[in-house]
Amino acid sequence: MDDFVCSTLRDWGLGAHIQRFKDEGISERSFKVLNDADIDTLFPTVGPRSIFREEYQQFKTNADSRSSTSTQSPQAAAESQAQPSTSSTPQKGRRKRKLNAQAELSQSSSPAGKQRCDTQSEVILRDVKKIMEHVEARLEEQHQTKVSKFLMKKITDLDTDKKELVGVFGATGAGKSSLINAIIGEKDLLPSGNIRACTAVMIKVEANMDGTNYEADIEFITEEEWKDDLWFMYNFVKENANQENKEKDDDYCDFKNKMSAVYGEDWKTKTPDKLMNQHLYKDIRECLESRRKSFIYDSARELCKNIMKFTRTAFKIAEEERRYWPLVKCATIRVPSTDLLQQVTLVDLPGNGDRNKSRDQMWKEHVGNCSTVWILAATNRAADQKDAWEILESACGLMGNGGECQQIHFICTMSDCLKDSYECSVAEAREAIKEEIKKEFSELQNINRHFSEDCFKVFIVSSDEFLNEAHSKSNENEIPELKKILENLNDRHSRALNYVSGAHGILSLIQGANSRTGASKKHVCRVLEENLRCELGKIQKSMDEASEAFEKCLREGVENSKISCDKDLELFLKPTDDGRGFHKILKSVVKNNGIYQPKKSSEMNLNVTLASPLMKSIDKEFLKTFPNKGERKPFNGAINKFSLYTEKLIQKFKDVELQLTFLQTEEEKIKKKLNEIIRDRKKMIYRSLAEAIENNLTECYEKAAKCEGKGSLEEMRNILKTHVCSSKNIMFEVAKQKMLNKLQELKEEILKELEETLKESVELSLKTDHYSIPDFPAELKKVKTFCDKLKKCP
Repeated sequence: MDDFVCSTLRDWGLGAHIQRFKDEGISERSFKVLNDADIDTLFPTVGPRSIFREEYQQFKTNADSRSSTSTQSPQAAAESQAQPSTSSTPQKGRRKRKLNAQAELSQSSSPAGKQRCDTQSEVILRDVKKIMEHVEARLEEQHQTKVSKFLMKKITDLDTDKKELVGVFGATGAGKSSLINAIIGEKDLLPSGNIRACTAVMIKVEANMDGTNYEADIEFITEEEWKDDLWFMYNFVKENANQENKEKDDDYCDFKNKMSAVYGEDWKTKTPDKLMNQHLYKDIRECLESRRKSFIYDSARELCKNIMKFTRTAFKIAEEERRYWPLVKCATIRVPSTDLLQQVTLVDLPGNGDRNKSRDQMWKEHVGNCSTVWILAATNRAADQKDAWEILESACGLMGNGGECQQIHFICTMSDCLKDSYECSVAEAREAIKEEIKKEFSELQNINRHFSEDCFKVFIVSSDEFLNEAHSKSNENEIPELKKILENLNDRHSRALNYVSGAHGILSLIQGANSRTGASKKHVCRVLEENLRCELGKIQKSMDEASEAFEKCLREGVENSKISCDKDLELFLKPTDDGRGFHKILKSVVKNNGIYQPKKSSEMNLNVTLASPLMKSIDKEFLKTFPNKGERKPFNGAINKFSLYTEKLIQKFKDVELQLTFLQTEEEKIKKKLNEIIRDRKKMIYRSLAEAIENNLTECYEKAAKCEGKGSLEEMRNILKTHVCSSKNIMFEVAKQKMLNKLQELKEEILKELEETLKESVELSLKTDHYSIPDFPAELKKVKTFCDKLKKCP
């Protein structure tokens, strides 16, 4: 579903129904032709349906009004758009509606104080977007040709910036919720400071850019997933009911707490089938069937109070108070007037993934997509916090070579305790803590394979102090430094420049297409085609060199894996702390394709354990070929060095300057797109080694999972040992080849995307006559001025 539908629903105060429109596949085009039956389907309840009908009727009236003026001449339309608007429509009791594209065009000179963001870049971006909406609307009115469709697609592709994810990790009580509240200036948004409860689900916090309300979307796991989880937990608890010290068993307590949260005491007397009964537990069934609940409130406190049952655990639960957090996959909270989060999402992440497969998959995806990671630990024992370092070590592969993390920030919270120290000054204590933590980081070899020391910084903060206005300007509290980091991640200037330069290129192409000049077109075409051929050759050479380097590393890794796999497997199957509880751990491993996720410690992953020598063999080369941070770019910078040398051609062939300007912006866009493709594909390439091992062991896991009764522990061990011993000569070779195949696919995709995109752009710029396209000289002049202004900004 496009942004038009989302923003319109939010403007009408119906943001809670966005998901329904998504599910029905409502696009801007279909939105404009909804009939009464469609509206009844989209809004089952009378309240929101009547609001929608009222707003939609006004929307259609405005659309008809615009349509009646669309027959005026292009010259008259341009003149009318150049005049300031003198009319306004009062709208009581609701947020101001978005104006249509042509009307908005005349509002670009509105006072900066009325803008959501007062920065020059934001104002320019907003104005240029209005201009391009107007251009697109004009193009849509024309007879559709190959060129006009090409131009409209290019306009659509202008706005493709994705949000930056900042992952916030920390053990229970580390102060994640308090820090997020302090950062965005909302003391009551996320509950904190309660030792009897903790955040139980992944929570994403982002800006509500289209409204003034506090909103939350709660996404649930599927009914089938909950049924599987429920049976597994139920059987586990029943089987271990007579176990000694069962109340000290993390799994037993975790499963019992989850079932008690949802069903109270009923799970003790009813089977999972009865617990899934829709008549007895209608509210639970509604959550699972709807897959999503939305909430909208006027204040952060109200929102927090009403979603707590979906996001927080509680050790004592009133019989009448049901908690739904075990059913929740993820919660997304949107906060109004938070420019700090305009292009950034803060993600409060549980430290070690999740037993539920869909929640665990989502956790791993988000960890891999974080460009910045914050690890929180209490200041008084920050360097010795085992949980914090365990989280970092267990997830470093997902964040580093298997992800896109550029910076890790170790944040020492609750720094108020330093004021009670009599041994040294606060400043000396802070410096000593930072040095100790940096030293600890430098000694973690596993992490250092993915991150250099310049990626790691330490901050010391007090959320409570920062929220207290009397102390918020303290130089000792580094929350302002964290806010600056988020401001830099927003990077509004670069976002605006990318869009505006792209718009300038498109308008240049349109103007050039309407020009009767261009005697040198054929010659310039030949030069560009030759430049493209040569530059593609350079990229291919660089990528081939990377492939050869990886193949050499992997050959060594395969041999190391064959030698070490028996020992690695033995250590996994017989850990030093092996006790009576290892039987159930290994049972979980084989039932979950080699993975066991404890409640309070790092994931045990047999696939990664066996793939580790292979992964270690390529880590250094991988970091060099696919860096997450720094001046170095993928494939030794080959993509970024690519050039059609349009700047030189512009100096020489002024008659096709406009077309070459478009190609110049296209070149930058395709390079940006390719770097994004590489960033995503490289995660799949790195993870393919462990996936290949898992695929090889799948049959073995299934066989071991069937072992029951006395002696089943040793039987499972023997099945795993026998399989690994018999398949190791081919298993690691297959993993190596799978990774090299994925690398080859990436190389082919890069070359194809680059060649096809630029060939099409050259052809439509210089080889096609398209005089039927509307002319936009005033818009081009204005956008060029904006573009030049942004380029001069620091």
